[in-house]
Amino acid sequence: MKKIKTKIKGLFLIKTKIYRDNRGFFKEVAKRKFIKENFIFDCLSSSKKNTLRGLHIQLKNSQAKLITVVQGKILDVVVDLRKKSKTFGKVFTLHISDNSEFSFFIPAGFAHGFLCLSKKCTIYYKCTHYQNKNSEQTLSWNDKKLKIKWPIKKPILSKKDKKGLSFEEIKKLI
Repeated sequence: MKKIKTKIKGLFLIKTKIYRDNRGFFKEVAKRKFIKENFIFDCLSSSKKNTLRGLHIQLKNSQAKLITVVQGKILDVVVDLRKKSKTFGKVFTLHISDNSEFSFFIPAGFAHGFLCLSKKCTIYYKCTHYQNKNSEQTLSWNDKKLKIKWPIKKPILSKKDKKGLSFEEIKKLI
């Protein structure tokens, strides 16, 4: 395993190796020596093609996450909402698939979302805090200021994600 830094402080990939043979594959996802976070909550998400989930953040007890794609391919997107960060408001995007030899670590303080690019996607993620409905907010996936280059114009969205707040509205809450 190897830690690969990105242009945004604290945001990194965990490079792993996939061991394949005629039975399938084996992949290590994380080791404590690379990630010191205390993950207490694990989630599994399944989506069909063109489903966009996010951009979600918890304002209190914000969650650090470790994202691994178990099936399919996604466009993963994060927005730095750490007020004191030099990269506040910056967007980072990444394609991840079940063939990727890495997992994606997102520190607390980021809005996170993804778009399913394949027929079906299954995402496994570990979180450092439990979800809290009173603390959840959604940043609008198509906010003009963020300039996210989504490959589709009309994704499948939940009712909650359709009502996402603008970047300017979120800034006032954090």
